[in-house]
Amino acid sequence: MTVILQVALDFVDLHRAVRVAKESVEGGVDWLEIGTPLIKSEGMNAIRHMRSLFPHTTLVADMKTMDAGRAEMEMAAKAGADIAVVMADAQDSTIRECIEAGKNYGIKICVDCIHDAEIEERAADIEKWGAACLSVHTAIDDQMRGKTPFAVLQRISGRVKIPVAVAGGINSENVVDAVHAGASIIIVGGSITKARNAKAAAESIKSAILENRKIPTTLFKRVAREEVREALVKLSTANISDGSHRAQGITELYPLYPDIKIAGNAVTVRTYPGDWAKPVEAIDLAKEGDVIVIDAGGAGPAVWGELATHSALQKKISGVVVWGAVRDSAEIRKLKFPVFTRMVMPSAGEPKGFGEINIPLSLSGIRINPGDWILGDDDGLMVIPLSEADVWVNHGMDCLERENRIREEIVSEKSSLGKVMDVLKWERR
Repeated sequence: MTVILQVALDFVDLHRAVRVAKESVEGGVDWLEIGTPLIKSEGMNAIRHMRSLFPHTTLVADMKTMDAGRAEMEMAAKAGADIAVVMADAQDSTIRECIEAGKNYGIKICVDCIHDAEIEERAADIEKWGAACLSVHTAIDDQMRGKTPFAVLQRISGRVKIPVAVAGGINSENVVDAVHAGASIIIVGGSITKARNAKAAAESIKSAILENRKIPTTLFKRVAREEVREALVKLSTANISDGSHRAQGITELYPLYPDIKIAGNAVTVRTYPGDWAKPVEAIDLAKEGDVIVIDAGGAGPAVWGELATHSALQKKISGVVVWGAVRDSAEIRKLKFPVFTRMVMPSAGEPKGFGEINIPLSLSGIRINPGDWILGDDDGLMVIPLSEADVWVNHGMDCLERENRIREEIVSEKSSLGKVMDVLKWERR
């Protein structure tokens, strides 16, 4: 079976899509998809422009048609597309109208099953109506929750004889799984379009297909909850904030030394200023990799110092956050133990034993529940809710990957952020 590699150019700026398209074709991509964001941003001109640049390459217009099938298929065909996409969730009449229009205008129709609970029952009808292919597609927002298309793909590919495409988080590691599950058209988005070198990324995926082997990748993978810690090592607090709609971090706390990184589940402590009994007890309760978060009222005397740090290192605790004061800062820096604090002072308090462990806290207006993930670096501290940790981290990874590509475009083109991102074009009016 010949397997087609298709790249989804889901950009909003045509010049960036063109650059990646050229690199992708050089890397062995067979089909170019003019993605829905690009069509919405640039209109049919995106298809026309790609056709002028790639006269012999199959172009797929991801119209995501839900109504007015005849008109939209005519638009795509006349702009130069070879294939156009209608949604499986559309009315049967719309799908059939698209297929009939395709015959009139010489364009093939792909039916995208991004969300259709009945698609397995309807697949045979869609094939009978004359669709050129079916696309099993896991939406980006579902990918962020760790969902994959492979189970549905395997069931659909066994029900129809027309080609079945697959989209949704495909990379050089799992593309072989997609082929084994029955896909003959592999649609790849971010693992090519967000790669520093799209040509090399395409070559890697193409090699994985041709050689039937998994090629490891460190990026372009979405994690489940048990994989959050491994992913956080790669991410910055800025990535997490950007990925979660500019989420706010804890303010008024500062790292004890530069080039710092802290990541772990919160063991929360509430104590009185200077009362270091509960913070020390929390060390014994914490597990390896945890972060102790102490609310000491934002004031001194110190509730953490060198001896507490040595104790925490014995337990392999990831770090401590103190809404209050610490001391012995020189010794802690030598030990390279990550500490964020509100203030540093020489005087310590007494272990009176007031307070509680593993109760909800609120620091600078940010709620912290026991078990929430804490991520800290030179920019500050982010709290990641435990129940949504996989989603926050996956969105953060998406931001990291996008920035890698943008950085490469700025450097290689000797350009600027404003020009690469067309900032003036997208200013709010």
